[in-house]
Amino acid sequence: MPGISVIVPAYNAEKYLKNCVESVRNQTFQDWELLIVDDGSKDRTREIAMECAAGDDRVRVLRKKNGGVSSARNLGLREAKGEYIAFLDADDRYECRCLETLWSAMEQSGADTAACAHLNLYANGAKSVELVLPAGVYDREGIRNGIVYPLVGDRLSLPLFNGFIWRYLYSASIIRENKIAFEGAYLEDDLFLMEYFCNAEKLVVTEEPLYRYFLNPSSVTHRYMADFLQVFRRFMERKTELVERYGLAEARPQWRENSNWSGLLIAIGNEYAKGNPRTVRERQKAVEALCAQPEMKQAIDAITPAGLSGNKQMVANLVKGRHFFILTQLYRLKNRI
Repeated sequence: MPGISVIVPAYNAEKYLKNCVESVRNQTFQDWELLIVDDGSKDRTREIAMECAAGDDRVRVLRKKNGGVSSARNLGLREAKGEYIAFLDADDRYECRCLETLWSAMEQSGADTAACAHLNLYANGAKSVELVLPAGVYDREGIRNGIVYPLVGDRLSLPLFNGFIWRYLYSASIIRENKIAFEGAYLEDDLFLMEYFCNAEKLVVTEEPLYRYFLNPSSVTHRYMADFLQVFRRFMERKTELVERYGLAEARPQWRENSNWSGLLIAIGNEYAKGNPRTVRERQKAVEALCAQPEMKQAIDAITPAGLSGNKQMVANLVKGRHFFILTQLYRLKNRI
């Protein structure tokens, strides 16, 4: 049994996959297996993955019909043999000491999970370090206060806790015993983290940026999603199930309104994305209808967002005041639509 199973979902990743795999091969910790899950790629991803696996039995290539990153990660979880699980996106890389640092931190602290900071790498060459939490060891209460509750109901203030799943080394037994899996094409990481950390006992955190996150302008988070509202509603259904199962509402009584406001801001940005085939006027009408839906109207009436980033705060203010024409004109200028 390998110590760590690294799961890499890959879809049309021919430009990045070799460097990604090399960052695993170059780890100072070598007791790993690498599962490359080809999610029905149409380019040379599978061919490159097979080349990477040649002569190294620690690398396995799994292939499936295209179904999205959640189904790819789930296949990796089903096939993983390691004591611990790590995730790595095909267009990102590990620093060479990533796995060793996380493994050693767990051994020294007796934790079942470890986390590291990551390095944001922007297309213009800029860099920034983003922490999970301050360095230290967190018990169940600390985990809930530091990770679970912010994911449940702190989505409208800075600093925002990002639900990136690849910053952690997970216990495979916790995942399997609680049947934790991914679902959906968007926001799936938040739910996975919420459920996992409702079951984890102890987390050790380092502030070393051991993961290199390349912000890819062509990623799913930057493209128009025609079914976003359907995806978000399913997300809220699953989030409600988790909140009820683990008794999280008491700590964040307005979690639903907070989450709906956050989803509304994403939905509005999605509506004005360049790939949307609707006319500008049709987009404005769609946003007005979205804000009039009962769950969204309740959120708008109940909460006045404050402390968001500049652009999001402006959008929130305009939505709160129902200034939809001005909102549309600002997006029209910003996105050149």
